[in-house]
Amino acid sequence: MRKFRLIAFFACLLSIQVFAQDKKMPPLDASPMDMAYYPVMYPYTVKVKGEPGSLVARVIYSRPQTKGREIFGNLEEYGKIWRLGANEATEIEFFRPVVIAGKNIPKGRYTLYAIPTEKTWTIILNKETDIWGAFKYDAKKDVVRTALPVLALDTPVDAFTMVFEKGDPGANLIIAWDKVSVSLPIKWSDAVAGKKK
Repeated sequence: MRKFRLIAFFACLLSIQVFAQDKKMPPLDASPMDMAYYPVMYPYTVKVKGEPGSLVARVIYSRPQTKGREIFGNLEEYGKIWRLGANEATEIEFFRPVVIAGKNIPKGRYTLYAIPTEKTWTIILNKETDIWGAFKYDAKKDVVRTALPVLALDTPVDAFTMVFEKGDPGANLIIAWDKVSVSLPIKWSDAVAGKKK
């Protein structure tokens, strides 16, 4: 009986190995997916190093590169809805209530879109998630829109980048690509309520 089990075990291993050799894996994505946290590097600083902090926000996005192309006003047309990255539309998740452009945003997961122009980007928080591109964008599901000034960068950013930085109070989501960036202020709702008292 034991000999039979050993033979069956090795036969199973062999079949898995043959399947793995025959299975073609997808090619490397030209616009790889990335993730940014607030607090910055939350899994490492809090979960590994043991520093104090609780997770507030996480953004998941794909990172296209310029590849020598003219981006804004050309590849990404001015005045048109953009998925804010590549592939799937960018998603942001809040793990506590926040305030964006004076509006209370409940904790939860949202899609981020942008409408870029030369001077401002309109950043849109939309409640429909798991979207590819912006082809099925539905403005009726917008939660908030806010216009942000475009800042010129001294050093161009080749790969589309999103990163959080500490704000007062709250955080700023920095969005940068090619020669420009914008900064989305995110306030903690309790801090805003405290200021109103």
